[in-house]
Amino acid sequence: MIYEITSSLPRFKSMSFKRGLNVILATKSENAHDRQSRNGAGKTSLVETIHFLLGAKAEPKSVFRTDPLKEHSFSMKLDINGKNVIVTRRGANPNKVSIKVEALGRPVAKEHPRTNTEETQISNEEWKDYLGKEYFNLDKGNNVSRKVNFRQLFPYFARREKNGGFVEPLQHTSKLSIYYKQLAGSILLGLDERIVGDFEELRKQGKLISALKKAAKGEALKSYVPSSASLRSELMMTRAKVTQLKERVATFRVVQEYEHLELEANLITQEISSLNEENVLDLERIKQLEASLLLEAPPEIKHLKQTYEAAGVLLGNTVTERFEQVQAFHQAVIRNRKSHLRAELDDARNRIRIRKENRAKAEERRTKIMEILSSGGALEHFNKLNEEVARYEAELQTLKQRLADASKLESAKSELDTERNKLYIALQNDYRERDGIIEQAVLSFAGLSKALYEKAGKLTVTPTLNGPEFSFDISGQKSKGIQNMQIFCFDLMVIDLVTKRGTGPRFLIHDSHLFDGVDERQVARAIQLGANHSKENEYQYIVTLNSDAVPNEGFDRAFNFEDYLNEVNLTDAEETGGLFGLRFD
Repeated sequence: MIYEITSSLPRFKSMSFKRGLNVILATKSENAHDRQSRNGAGKTSLVETIHFLLGAKAEPKSVFRTDPLKEHSFSMKLDINGKNVIVTRRGANPNKVSIKVEALGRPVAKEHPRTNTEETQISNEEWKDYLGKEYFNLDKGNNVSRKVNFRQLFPYFARREKNGGFVEPLQHTSKLSIYYKQLAGSILLGLDERIVGDFEELRKQGKLISALKKAAKGEALKSYVPSSASLRSELMMTRAKVTQLKERVATFRVVQEYEHLELEANLITQEISSLNEENVLDLERIKQLEASLLLEAPPEIKHLKQTYEAAGVLLGNTVTERFEQVQAFHQAVIRNRKSHLRAELDDARNRIRIRKENRAKAEERRTKIMEILSSGGALEHFNKLNEEVARYEAELQTLKQRLADASKLESAKSELDTERNKLYIALQNDYRERDGIIEQAVLSFAGLSKALYEKAGKLTVTPTLNGPEFSFDISGQKSKGIQNMQIFCFDLMVIDLVTKRGTGPRFLIHDSHLFDGVDERQVARAIQLGANHSKENEYQYIVTLNSDAVPNEGFDRAFNFEDYLNEVNLTDAEETGGLFGLRFD
């Protein structure tokens, strides 16, 4: 429960809160201009202040680090598991918080032992760890707990519109992975979150395998991760080459080897000569093509006119226009001709380049052969053949390892499917064992939605091959208003459940954005539901509303809305009317 929020800022609207429903009303003036919407009445600023005091990031653009606010401290007194705690934080030093605890059961940080009513300073990270332990039993020693922290769970109790918190029930920010949705849903509903972590590990492995397989299809990595079939063929050919070389070494005869290499050298020499001759022809062709390109030009009509004028003949406009059409035709022909000549030039140059590359490879091979031929005797030649054997044997071992890796990669998906099926069965069994917990959540969501609409909504918790799936259905859910009421029912269900389990912050905060697009009768019923449930389950429900959005109908006769209004009234009608008591850009 939150008792009060204060600040050293002189004009700050200090607020006190009581148990149950608390409505913060913001009066919107008719003359409010665009600039006032930046930090006008301060409803959203109240939510941001609570987040700031409960460990939220305070990045350089944070409102609390702006010049008007950064030197001022903000404080909140709240109840944490029966202990009255006052937390203070300042934008100028956001990495530290000061806390004062009246009856601390355990230290906030082990290296800082506490005594009653002693105020001390700790890091914001220590503060978040403490809140995680106290509110959600998050223990750093637990593998799953290390992957989720207080700041990832708390936004379900105080959603922020600027982070995309009003999109769907399990999404309190626009960038939230399926893993954290599953993890949060399991923790909040009281299910076993460890299986969710196992599913995430399988997803990571699956992504890695998919990435490797995708890379294997690319030219750059084909040689690194080819298919097992391709590697198997290459392995067979290399093994045959090793066998062949070993047989040649075993039956080594100088004359036969020299004759074979000499024949190969002669063939290579002929190949090089042929490549050179073909390059000479193409070089001559290039010269001709380049000369043709220079000579290609259409006759100009002005020269023709000059010739006729010199002969004393005057050309009419019609004739001149015909000549110009002929000239345009010739120009088109010349352009096509030049394009054709350039294409032939490119082809000829490309052929020369390819022949040069082939010639270089052939010359390299001929050099090696000549080295063997000029080695001076059978022993040197024999040693070189043995080196070839050793090289191919090493390549053979590499291929064997690569084949094993490729086979493992190809079978990994099958293994992942097997592990996923095992987890799916484990999840099914776990949900059967926790059927009572799921039933409690399902019935709670249905009851809340039934109180808002004629037909009860449905929460479904389904074990799937990709982990738990949480779906929420209220008739007509395509409308923005009903989608928001899905979130309302989920949030109220969650705080009911966690409070009954003795966990959670024991307060729920709903910004007025939650009620955008919602029929005023449903808004009234939702506020009344929040009042009844918070009273029944002994937690705090804080709602911010614009004065022009207060329902005129929908409340029960016995329900007096004004009884729950906070004594502080915010307004955008004047400079000092907002939460901070000032306006800034």
